[in-house]
Amino acid sequence: MTIAQKHPIPAAAIIRDDVEALDVARRIAVEFRRGAAVRDCNRRLPHAELEDFSRSGLWGISVPKKFGGAGVSRVTLARVMAIISAADSSLGQIPQNHFYALEVLRVNGSKTQQRRLFAAALAGERFGNALAELGTRTANDRTTRLAKEGAGYRIHGRKFYCTGALYAQRVPTLVVAEDGHQYLAYVSRNAPGLVVIDDWSGFGQRTTGSGSVVFENVPVRTEDLVSFQAAFERPTTVGPFAQILHAAIDAGIARAALEDALAFVRERSRPWIDSGVDKASDDPLTIHEFGRLAIRLHAAEAILERAGRILDVATAEPTAETVAAASIAVAEARALTTEISLSAGSKLFELSGTRASLSEHNLDRHWRNARVHTLHDPVRWKYHAVGNYYLNGQLPPRRGTI
Repeated sequence: MTIAQKHPIPAAAIIRDDVEALDVARRIAVEFRRGAAVRDCNRRLPHAELEDFSRSGLWGISVPKKFGGAGVSRVTLARVMAIISAADSSLGQIPQNHFYALEVLRVNGSKTQQRRLFAAALAGERFGNALAELGTRTANDRTTRLAKEGAGYRIHGRKFYCTGALYAQRVPTLVVAEDGHQYLAYVSRNAPGLVVIDDWSGFGQRTTGSGSVVFENVPVRTEDLVSFQAAFERPTTVGPFAQILHAAIDAGIARAALEDALAFVRERSRPWIDSGVDKASDDPLTIHEFGRLAIRLHAAEAILERAGRILDVATAEPTAETVAAASIAVAEARALTTEISLSAGSKLFELSGTRASLSEHNLDRHWRNARVHTLHDPVRWKYHAVGNYYLNGQLPPRRGTI
């Protein structure tokens, strides 16, 4: 079977506005939820589900209206990501870097590049990613090289944490040119010398395909190179945009964990002997804990929506002040969504009882998924950035990990 046959481009619907995007997300989430536990348990890669996901048109909703997309608000995009992630957080994470690559294109691409690549996304192409690397001094250091050759370039290097590349038709790749400038290269999945390795072994987010991509003298055209570092040399929304998608994934995980805990306690759990009640759902201490979880989840979802509104302002008028405000608002959301996703995934077992730990239910996937996904960048530095902003008026650094 050829790569093209393994990674067909589906005929995608065109979603026209925010309302339609949310309606479609809610509809397909019902289908994705049904098989989520089994896919995670068996690590069954969601090829069929991704075809449905792509055909739904949701992968094109961030394309600006002037290029034929819905150009949905950041609030709506985060809601869509949270809805899908509540159904299956691996499916929710797979398009995260697709949207990120489209945002870099929106901010730094030429009009010609934007017309061509936005059209590809609207037609159903999935963009994966090859950004991070193992073995560098920090998570932001890169060694994958872009070398000039004739009228084009060649890429040499190896990437890891390449979420979505396994399922993509195009693999946006962060490369360093000979002069040190960093580019995002929108490389075809069919390019000779590009090898995707399914070696993701994390105990969470098991079906994201977040493994390795190897580049051995891979050709890339000049017209497929978009400056990456220029997005951080001036105020742009690329950083907080990436981060709000991560927060939305965690919010979705938290909601799934809470809903599964509620269902289990209502239907399967036994009350503690000292409670004096006949049903676990009437246990006053259990009720109290569910109240705490619900309040914290609703607070996290509310602050996520607030962050989306502030990010929409910065998208419309990117200045040092508006982008900093968006980065801080998103950092606040990431702090709360990190904590509630971990807490809900853990409290599920405390409140549901030992029976909930049986492997047949696979309820531990919520905590595993939250624990792995929230390691993307440390929440302790979110608190530092937020405190420094309010206490000392210090603007956060412009990068993708605030």
